[in-house]
Amino acid sequence: MPNTSDEQQATRYELFDTHAHLAFEPLINDIDTVLQRSIAAGVTHWITVGTNIEESRKSVALAEKYDNLYAAIGVHPHDAKDVTEENINELEELARNKKVVAIGETGLDFHYNFSPPQIQKEVFKKHLALAAGLNLPVIIHSREAFDETMQTMEQQDGCGKIVFHCFTGSADQAKMILDKGFYISLTGAVTFKNADEIRQAAKIIPADRLMLETDCPYMSPEPVRKQKTNEPALMLHTAKFLADLRGVTLENLAKSTTASAREFFSITA
Repeated sequence: MPNTSDEQQATRYELFDTHAHLAFEPLINDIDTVLQRSIAAGVTHWITVGTNIEESRKSVALAEKYDNLYAAIGVHPHDAKDVTEENINELEELARNKKVVAIGETGLDFHYNFSPPQIQKEVFKKHLALAAGLNLPVIIHSREAFDETMQTMEQQDGCGKIVFHCFTGSADQAKMILDKGFYISLTGAVTFKNADEIRQAAKIIPADRLMLETDCPYMSPEPVRKQKTNEPALMLHTAKFLADLRGVTLENLAKSTTASAREFFSITA
C-alpha cells in the first residue's frame, strides 16, 4: 500500500478499529502483513468480532497472539436458528478470556431473514442477558429492524453499554440511540456517494459517543470502494472524511474516537 502523506501524518495518532473480522478470509491468510499495514496507517488497535461459535473461537485465539488486538464473541442474527444452549454456555466460557471485551455481534436482521424473526429475538435476548451477567458491553447489528431492536432492548433488564455498529440510519434514529445513552460506530459507508442520510447523522453524534470501524473485509470506503478488500489500514480514509465532515482535525477525531473506544470497551493498555 502506498505510504501517502495522510498515512504518514496518521502515524502520529492512534486510531482504533472497533469492529473487524480479522479471522475471515482473505485477511487471516496474511494477518501479519495486514496488521503491519494497519500500524503504518496509524490504526494501532483492533477488535476482531465473531459471528458464530467457530468464528468466535477463532477470534479469541487470534486476539491472544497479538498486542492491542481484542475479541468480541457472539452469533450473528443470520445464524440465530442454529444456536443451542450449549452454544450460549460456550460463549460464557469464552467470555472469561481476558482478551474478550464485548458480546456480539448480535441483534436483528430482517433484510434477509436467514433466521426467523422470533428466533432472532430470542437469541438476541440471550446475548443481552449474557452480557449483563458478565458486565460486558454489547455490539449490535440491526438491519431493517431498528424499532424491533430498540424494543427488544427495552424489554431486557440490565442493558449496559451498547454500540450500534455499522450505523447506516437517519439522524432521527441516531438521536433515539443517543438518548438511551448508547454509542454509534461508523464504517466506510459514510463515504459512499448516496450516503447523505448517514452523513447527516454523523454530524450530530457527540465526540464521546462516536467510534470508528472497518467491518472488514467488507465495506471498503471511498476512494477504494470495490477496488480493494477492506482492511484496517483503509480506515484512515473514513477517519479523514469524517474529520472534514465534522469540521475537526484528523488528530482530534483520532483522539476522541479512540478515547470513546477505550472507555466503551474498558481498555487501558
